[in-house]
Amino acid sequence: MMALETTRHVMEQQTMSLKSVSALPQEGFVRVDTIAKVLGIAVVTVWRWSAKGNFPKPIKLSERVTAWRAEEVRAWMNAQGKAA
Repeated sequence: MMALETTRHVMEQQTMSLKSVSALPQEGFVRVDTIAKVLGIAVVTVWRWSAKGNFPKPIKLSERVTAWRAEEVRAWMNAQGKAA
């Protein structure tokens, strides 16, 4: 019974990863709230990771708008094993 539950959990994670990747555009820009939701983390964590160099650097599009390149976020997710 334990193996079945473990397998189900792994399959659910893979499905969530596929949904996560599909939530990102193929190219263009992604805002921090979308990234946080896709990765299942807090917005502040995205900012911390970026500041520490553990995540792609954001791009300031205007005085009040900062975003990340979708291609860089996807590449980071693939490198981390977050995408199937």
